[in-house]
Amino acid sequence: MSDEISLPKTDRWSKVIKMGDTTKVVPLDPSIFVKEFSRNELHGLNVTFINMPLRESARPNVPPEGPAILAAILRGYGAKPHIIDLNGYRIEDEESKRRNLPCGRHMTLEEAEEMFVQHLQNHGDQDLIAFSGKITTLRWQENMAKIVKKHQPDCFLVTGGGLATEINTGLFNWIPELNAIGRSEGDDVILVIAKDAITIKKYGWHQGVKSSEISKYYMGDYSSTHRFVYEGNRPKNLDLIAYPAWDLLESDPYGHNLLEDYIKVPVWGLAANNSSATPFTMKRSLTTVSSRGCPYSCAFCYRGAQGEKNYGMRSLEHIAQQILGYVNKYDLDFIGFPDDNFAVSRKRIERISKVFKEYGVDQIRWGTHTRMDEADERAFHMAKAGCVYIGFGAESADQHTLTNMQKGGFILKNGFTPTKINGNTYDFPTTMVNAIKNCKSAGIHPNCTWIMAYPGEELQHLKTSVAFTLWQKDFWPQGLPPGSDEYKLNQLAVNQSMFTATAYPGTTMWRVVKDQLKEHFDISYNERGEPICDDNFHNYVLELDDATKVLNNKNGDPVNFGAMSMDQFLQAREYIDNRQIEKILEMS
Repeated sequence: MSDEISLPKTDRWSKVIKMGDTTKVVPLDPSIFVKEFSRNELHGLNVTFINMPLRESARPNVPPEGPAILAAILRGYGAKPHIIDLNGYRIEDEESKRRNLPCGRHMTLEEAEEMFVQHLQNHGDQDLIAFSGKITTLRWQENMAKIVKKHQPDCFLVTGGGLATEINTGLFNWIPELNAIGRSEGDDVILVIAKDAITIKKYGWHQGVKSSEISKYYMGDYSSTHRFVYEGNRPKNLDLIAYPAWDLLESDPYGHNLLEDYIKVPVWGLAANNSSATPFTMKRSLTTVSSRGCPYSCAFCYRGAQGEKNYGMRSLEHIAQQILGYVNKYDLDFIGFPDDNFAVSRKRIERISKVFKEYGVDQIRWGTHTRMDEADERAFHMAKAGCVYIGFGAESADQHTLTNMQKGGFILKNGFTPTKINGNTYDFPTTMVNAIKNCKSAGIHPNCTWIMAYPGEELQHLKTSVAFTLWQKDFWPQGLPPGSDEYKLNQLAVNQSMFTATAYPGTTMWRVVKDQLKEHFDISYNERGEPICDDNFHNYVLELDDATKVLNNKNGDPVNFGAMSMDQFLQAREYIDNRQIEKILEMS
């Protein structure tokens, strides 16, 4: 195509997009296109968001806030949005028992199609259908795209979130039914997407893409399908974003209140059956994100879908008002903030107890995630504001592995605390030791998550992480009567699970193990060093559906990205899965 938009390629608010033989420069600030939108701009547009299933082994406990926020934004401009949340169901039946799934199974594709058809019968044809999901949802998105186009062949089908952001335009090779991908944050660009959808509804596909009303994100007709590539960006003021439209989950296509199911499943704790553990329980909980992006660069993490290093926060007043509304409306006893960087800003944390008290929410229990170097005096401010839980992405307690993970700078700066566990001395980062002790003093339960077999990690390095976990099991119940129920509960509340290091596209770890990926999975790369979206890469991404499992290569053999021998790796993984991590310290 020759009609590239008139932005210089060096403009920091633009980006070069390549698709086939076409190169376009697209804007990175979609908000410039919606400034003149009227509040009735999208009247008559029927929109359905479909949220894809995540880990089958855990009960769904975090409702899809992203789609719910986008739905609220669209509704503010006259559209009629709906949400089908396929992740919200865990079905307990004979099949789930046969597969040993204590939390229940996902829907089958046949059941998902029946639900989608019922949705159409309830609400009529849909003009815009949007998928939401992490890279782990590729298989579901491929299948649902076929179902959607089977029943709604003329709809505008778009996918956003982690999968679209990581794979980029190559996703059209794997999901040819797609009309568009929406990369990065969607709060502004969803309005541009919706405006394109209503233009196509008005004129039809053939005339719609030729009209002057179509956006600059249109790439052309490829493989007999019109394609768009949208580049989202961070709204300048997160406080101006609408609160999520949770009412859309109060009645699924069969009239079931799915939001109530979410509320009844604990965000964190032993009953959640995820990587968290707590000595306390919660009966009714709900989550919301307080910040986006991440100012750090951990080597195993991909942040593209949440603003990359562009860190931004909502104000404490905006958060406190939301907490108050949630507790009053849904009768909650706990609020979870699942974003990873709640305590980055000292200034925000120093004010938190004062603001929460002013809004009358300082007695409401809540939890979040921070880095361990942020659990200094900030932990005490947070506790005063009602915080009782902090999840730490510790990942490793070993100097060598932390350095390889690009986490060493902040965690190792305070030196080491030699600690004897089972007769051997381990050097724990003092920052990590202090974080646990500060939390206990403040009355906050800390939960550490771990990664095993990171590139370069030998058995001795893994043992340090295991020893740190065992130290917590000894430290946390101190002062309680040995053998008492409370003592045992505090030991159980120390997380002993570990994820297996997995290479996700776009991460530093991916580049580190690039040669291994080629060897094990025949992944090929283009001239820019990006993986080619062929069958081999496709098969690899399909396997990224559970971060605890061991990947198998093209020959069906297990893959170990760490420096342990394969026998050591598999034995350690077995001990972890069987909650026998103490046996790892006996390995040689």
